[in-house]
Amino acid sequence: MMPKKFNIANIPTPIQNHKFNGCSFLIKRDDLTGVELTGNKIRKLEYLLYDAKKNKADYIFTAGGDQSNHARATVIAAAMNGFKTKLFLWGKDKSTAEGNLFLDKVFGAEIQYLNKDEFFNVNEIMLREKEKFNKKGLNVYEIPAGGSSVLGIWGYINFMNELSKQIKLTKIKGIFTAAGSGGTSAGLLIGAAIFNLNLKIYAVNVLLPKDDLYNYIFNLTDACINKYKLNIKIRRENLIIVDGYSEEGYKNILPEKINVIKEFARQSGILFDPTYTGKAFYSYNDLFLTGMKKNEVLFVHTGGIYGAFSKRKEYL
Repeated sequence: MMPKKFNIANIPTPIQNHKFNGCSFLIKRDDLTGVELTGNKIRKLEYLLYDAKKNKADYIFTAGGDQSNHARATVIAAAMNGFKTKLFLWGKDKSTAEGNLFLDKVFGAEIQYLNKDEFFNVNEIMLREKEKFNKKGLNVYEIPAGGSSVLGIWGYINFMNELSKQIKLTKIKGIFTAAGSGGTSAGLLIGAAIFNLNLKIYAVNVLLPKDDLYNYIFNLTDACINKYKLNIKIRRENLIIVDGYSEEGYKNILPEKINVIKEFARQSGILFDPTYTGKAFYSYNDLFLTGMKKNEVLFVHTGGIYGAFSKRKEYL
């Protein structure tokens, strides 16, 4: 049985045909899920915040980097639905906050900053803070980084149903996305299995080591199948982790990648961010567009435009 959700995102998002380096390809514009809410995270949050409301939460806790798209979308969607938010962010406070962090502050998030080592224990830190809030009589609902939970991945299970109404799914050979916490890829794998599609799911790992991301994605798919008693079988060989395109680190981006981002922006009017979609598109161009006339792997633009503002010097 499909879980219930809020209807917050502006969906369905369009599919557009674009050209780059002489190659024609399709982009699913999940950056158009909303202005402030832009990106893939709101699809997951529709399910998670409905569950939080059902559980009578006062506060939403979640985590991410200081330019986390997920954190920003959570703060804004929570404000729309009557929740307060506390964020646990990897980074430092900035008096002149930019991009996503600027929006976090404008929309009233409480923020606790963590160093890198603390961030990799963020779930324990959130649990201790949750216990303090509970003692004050406040009900806290925790959302993992990226909204990547057994419930949250329904956002991208449902995405496949949306896609099936826009194009003939047998006409594409794969779906290509950036991957941070893995929830988007997990949802796509289940969605493909529901439609019995032999579809490659390409995940560009921008944060986790390849093996860790692989295991995390399949932990999510297996748990979701078990919890919701889905009569499907995942084709594990169809998950392809695209490794080696974030060697500079999650928070950095190399000049050659920015050059590709800017060149595509000037040809298409579409801007990619430096953490997720920029690195994903650079690898997509490298692997599937260069030297070809047509590509049948769909690129999903998962949003992130506000992250570009924190890298103004690099972009200019």
